[in-house]
Amino acid sequence: MKYFLLIFVFAFATYTYAQQTTGGIVGKLTDREQNDEPLAFANILIKGTTLGTTSDFDGLYEIPNVEPGTYTLSFSFLGYETVEIPNIEVVAGKVTSIDVPMSASQGVALDEVVVTTVARKDSEVALLLDQKRTITLETSIGAQELARKGASDAATAVTKVTGIAREEGTGNVYVRGLGDRYNITTLNGLPLPSNNTAKKNIDLGLFGTSIIESIGIDKTYNAKNYGDFAGANINIVSRNYTGAGFLELGVSSGANSEAIGVEDFYLYEGPDFSGFYNKEIPDNPFNNTFDTSWDRETRSTPINSSLSLKGGDSFNIGENSTLNFFAVGSFSNKNSYREGVNRGAPNLGTGLPNSDFDYQRYSYETATTLMGNVGLRLGSANDIKYNFVMLNNSEQKHEEFDGILDREDDAPNGGGFIQRNTFERTTLIINQLLGNHDLNENLELNWGVGYNNVQNLVPDRRQNTLLPYTNNDPQGPKSFRLVSDASANHRFFQELTEDELAANISTSFKFKKNDDDAFDGKLTLGYNGRFKDVSFEATQFNYQILNIANQPNVDPYNIDAYFDEYGPGTGYWQIRTFRGTASTAGSLDPQTYGGEQQINAGFLTLEYKFTPKFTLFAGVRGEQIVQRIDWSTVIQGIGNNELETFEFLPSLALKYELNEKQNLRFAASKTYTLPQFKERAPFLFQEEINQDTQGNPALENSTNYNFDLRWELFPSSSELVSLAVFGKYIENPINTFLIVSAANNLSYANTGDSATAFGAELEVKVDVLENEKESAESMLVERLSVGGNISYLNTNQELDYLKVSEETNFAAAFTNTEAPLQGASDFIFNADISYYTEFANNKNLRTTLAGNYFSDRIFALGSTGRGHLVDKGFVSLDFITAAQLGDHFGLGLNVRNLLNPLVERVNENAEGDLDTTNPAIPGFLEDGPVTALSYKKGVDLSLSLTYKF
Repeated sequence: MKYFLLIFVFAFATYTYAQQTTGGIVGKLTDREQNDEPLAFANILIKGTTLGTTSDFDGLYEIPNVEPGTYTLSFSFLGYETVEIPNIEVVAGKVTSIDVPMSASQGVALDEVVVTTVARKDSEVALLLDQKRTITLETSIGAQELARKGASDAATAVTKVTGIAREEGTGNVYVRGLGDRYNITTLNGLPLPSNNTAKKNIDLGLFGTSIIESIGIDKTYNAKNYGDFAGANINIVSRNYTGAGFLELGVSSGANSEAIGVEDFYLYEGPDFSGFYNKEIPDNPFNNTFDTSWDRETRSTPINSSLSLKGGDSFNIGENSTLNFFAVGSFSNKNSYREGVNRGAPNLGTGLPNSDFDYQRYSYETATTLMGNVGLRLGSANDIKYNFVMLNNSEQKHEEFDGILDREDDAPNGGGFIQRNTFERTTLIINQLLGNHDLNENLELNWGVGYNNVQNLVPDRRQNTLLPYTNNDPQGPKSFRLVSDASANHRFFQELTEDELAANISTSFKFKKNDDDAFDGKLTLGYNGRFKDVSFEATQFNYQILNIANQPNVDPYNIDAYFDEYGPGTGYWQIRTFRGTASTAGSLDPQTYGGEQQINAGFLTLEYKFTPKFTLFAGVRGEQIVQRIDWSTVIQGIGNNELETFEFLPSLALKYELNEKQNLRFAASKTYTLPQFKERAPFLFQEEINQDTQGNPALENSTNYNFDLRWELFPSSSELVSLAVFGKYIENPINTFLIVSAANNLSYANTGDSATAFGAELEVKVDVLENEKESAESMLVERLSVGGNISYLNTNQELDYLKVSEETNFAAAFTNTEAPLQGASDFIFNADISYYTEFANNKNLRTTLAGNYFSDRIFALGSTGRGHLVDKGFVSLDFITAAQLGDHFGLGLNVRNLLNPLVERVNENAEGDLDTTNPAIPGFLEDGPVTALSYKKGVDLSLSLTYKF
């Protein structure tokens, strides 16, 4: 920590200096066609220099530190007439004010406008300007930066932000070491439902960058946001369009090096190319009336592809109103292959894993996106927008496990075989209506209402387990003969549905401190409501093996032949659910849980500028939370549970402008963490091989206390140096843990009294080279920029097995009395270098090399004498290049995961503060670490073409 403080002091001393004898230019840009409303994100340039800026949301601009002299000032905005004002005199120690009304031009050709800084609201320059002026500590990443760094979805996008890492193989992220339960995801400020029973947040990988204007990551809490987070509020801003009409077609093709490298690529019967597949439970399933095959089948060459079409337009309605449209439709697919090892927990006596498989996984994924929005601007005071989004994402997996199922019982010498075929589909439909109204000069009204529906389906998952005919002959024929667990061979059907209605409304009153025209404060009063209905049901048909002595040999890749020859009634097997056989009453009734969650919240915030440099943003929020759950499960029968609480949540943010380029910020807040439905419902989930979970109705809220201190330097409109230190204190933290029982299932509990997280973050964006050269048509730009961020995190939590046993019906056996937080890496590092050059108007090349590293992080806490299960850190490297070849054509080449590192999860030796007092721990693992999982993801290569009509 001391090294980060030294960096802070050094940077502060280097850049905090007395103002030189220079002058400045300030002013306001207005839109003459829109009743002189402010014109945001226009370009202002001092001709003949590199000095320039963009106007902010209020149309205001400022160019400080201008040497005394006489200049020509150029004002430009795409689609507007360029205005040049000559003979502007800048005097030392004084500020020259220039207010400019601008008019839209119907005859301005693109090559007549020289754009020296990007004017789009999703540009890096615009978002940096917003970060500089805002009071809170929100960081944003826009569409321009996402394209430059090759991010294809929101999950990849947010990992480019300091202190954020992605959970391998998912769209879930860790923010400052805090995972899914500590974050919240919103779209345009309205909350989104989850697509996964095991997660609180929706998979960010569902949101392709084609529908994203920007993503705001607020790592500090303010009272306008829902209080159920301690990591970050991740707000996706959907793309809007306000310019001239356009239509763009995009296609791409590529492959994954691991998938293309296998001799045969296997999937299975049922799911189709589109990803819209579903399968219902057939009539009379106990007679094996399923019409889909158990066996794998060879698919064609695994080539990835995508197709997209997007467009937008704007129309004038009368003199003062406009109507805007934007729509995008896209489909993409991706193939992947993994090969490696997959092992169970190590035996405490021998150090050998209890199960040991050679592992193969073939995967085919699809993503379909439809989005449309309509924006209506009535005069200069009223904005109304409607957004519609439909996302359909699917994954079809064929997995094979070959080896030891159980070192003591099933295939102890090897030769065991499991194959699992899984299709999972998520369909999300979002409807939002948003409004902003300036009621008068001082009073504004903002509102939004959203209705979301998400459906997650796992139709007809199929699993087979075969063992050697005799345990002493692992290379011999395989059979169902020694399979004792009925659920080892099964078909599974699951459906999760969430309906959610959300509403925001707030009114703000602006007030002045003095008699000048500037507003020095704002008081906001608001309400948020969130009403969710959840319904989950699942049925598993287990094939219980009978007549053990006469079971025949079975070909692992021709399971259908066995069931064709030995059909229902032969006495070789019977189908049963967890509720019983065909003769058991209610055996076809699914296991279910569901319920409702209601959050009603009111908030009050005050924003006040005490001096031109010092601003306060304070707020209070009250949330009334009710979570009702009812269930019908095999574990606990029919029951229900209710969690009801009221949370009082204060927040404070302070901003001090050290000078026109530097800010010092402080934030502090109180938040909470709410258990999820699945975590509190006593339902048994068999989601992965050797990984079953069940809920804990006794789970309670956690309480979080957060603080942040950040210094920022903006050397130019596109550069940033930022250093932050932060801390979090969590009362009653929630963790996943291993239940001490014969089944060894996972569950959830408040595993200790407290947890802490302290860290520091450093971010740098600089332009190493920036040149302008004249051509016959315009000024051409050449730029080399470098960016990077690094975060250090130190976390610790108490682990108390007595607390778990006293507060729940479960027993825990934590190996350690203390441990880092799950998912927390000590170090996260991101870096990129980008080169951009223009050859002529609309002819340019952009190339980026982007890298990421995260250090080791805990996947699961050590239990029953074993060390922690740890995901090993690795470096990833991406190469992204794109060329604009004129007004119509563009080409792109993306090479992701260039280094193709080994992805590895290990069970470490027990170390640290070992709990020797727990009688449930038989001993400590001495040998290790033991590799639990390892594979390579492969290099992803894609070539894209875009055409603008």
